[in-house]
Amino acid sequence: MSTPKTTSPNTVNPSRYPGLILACVCACTVLVVGLVAAINLAVPILASSSLHPSSSELLWIVDAYVVLFACLVIPGGAAGDRFGRKGILIAGLVTFAAGAAISAASANVTSLLLGRAITGVGAALVLPNCVGVLVHATAPDRRGRALAIWGMTTGLGGLVGNIAGAALLTAGSWRTLFWAIVPFALLLALWTALAVQRSSRSPRSLDPAGTVLLVAAIVALLIGIIGGPEYGWNSTVVITAFTVSVILSAIWVAVELRVRYPVLDPRLFRILLLSTASLGMLVLFFGSFGLFYLNASLLQYGRGYSVLQAGLAIVPISVPMLLGTRIVPDLVKRIGIPATLTTAFLAISIGLFGLASAAYQPYLVYAAWLVLIGIGIALALPCLTAEITSALPTEQAGVAGGLQSATRELGSALGVAIVGTTLTESFTRHLPANLQQGSVPHTVADAVAAAPAQQTAILNAFVSGAQSALHVASVVTLLVGILVVAATFRASRRLSDQSLNAASSTSAPNR
Repeated sequence: MSTPKTTSPNTVNPSRYPGLILACVCACTVLVVGLVAAINLAVPILASSSLHPSSSELLWIVDAYVVLFACLVIPGGAAGDRFGRKGILIAGLVTFAAGAAISAASANVTSLLLGRAITGVGAALVLPNCVGVLVHATAPDRRGRALAIWGMTTGLGGLVGNIAGAALLTAGSWRTLFWAIVPFALLLALWTALAVQRSSRSPRSLDPAGTVLLVAAIVALLIGIIGGPEYGWNSTVVITAFTVSVILSAIWVAVELRVRYPVLDPRLFRILLLSTASLGMLVLFFGSFGLFYLNASLLQYGRGYSVLQAGLAIVPISVPMLLGTRIVPDLVKRIGIPATLTTAFLAISIGLFGLASAAYQPYLVYAAWLVLIGIGIALALPCLTAEITSALPTEQAGVAGGLQSATRELGSALGVAIVGTTLTESFTRHLPANLQQGSVPHTVADAVAAAPAQQTAILNAFVSGAQSALHVASVVTLLVGILVVAATFRASRRLSDQSLNAASSTSAPNR
């Protein structure tokens, strides 16, 4: 009787059909990332629906998905390493479909939030294992280009979500959006089962305590941010939420330093390249998904666009991303990563600030600012993806993929929460004086229902709030971008010095 053959966890088994697998993981990525953007188009529809959500509930309808996505994506990658990336990817797609079905059938806000949370769990199992599957199925000489294409897909996922979401919402209600996801997710699960090979597994165990603490800390943080306008920044609820978040974060670090296989080892961030790229990814998606959340409502309320027009109006942001797949790698080789990221963050920050001033200008001006933001995303995304991937060894591909996804989705969640909170607070300040007395409405739908004759003034108040939110997003992106570029330059100099020292020590005996 022969002994079963074991495979080292870092073994790479290139597929005979790498293009088919690349297409599969890109389609899975578009699905889970696209839903983050698609739901933004439905915010005005949900606000005036029979569910009657408050402003904070609207933010949680968006963020319930993103928060679970962000918090569980690293455990999802570790689960793929432990139990097999193919099986976890398929399980994630089936869970995603189940969550979408629950969302579509929701009779109240609570059940909708449950469905969104379950869908977020599914997304957390899908995205990091897309990276793991791709890395282990692609030959080393083709892996860089494949990762660049996949990385660009994560950026284009938001655009696809806007366009597809707009078409579905135009054809039906917000429920149509979720019902349409179910068969698509199940078809992708079948495609994965047929096309993807089983990869090697790691003996790495999971870390449930660390996972629960991480989820609780981030949820507490967002409760504080989102609850600020509704309860007051000095309220017991908000102060308690921020305090609990800090305490849980400290406990999480202490626990992770003690367990053998932490969900995310805090010591990894001693690697300057890894910590810098992670922060860069977070602020990149903070700005871009803060924009996606705001843009849909701004175009519908401020310009009177239909849902379909709002979905199509974001298309100019994709032009640089489509062209950048081939251009950016060569540009990075020519001018270096620090210069590329400097240009990227400047473009995004200036673009966000410009959009605030273009709220009432012709659409071509608005579109030009979107193109500038798209240039920034196209320049930054491949650089940051490659840096995070190269900072960890191949056997930790799932963890690397999880870290990329976590920083993206955490940035998205913070972008939605902070931009949405700034919007709500500024909107209520700019409402007509009679609406600022007593119970102040926090959504356009509630304000118009309370004072139908003042609809124009209410919409102007929303645009003013949106301008304030865009200014905040612009300033945050610029300041954190400066920090990221400075740290990237330092990391590049350190790696260059290490290479020179290694070369000198190698050649010394031959002198």
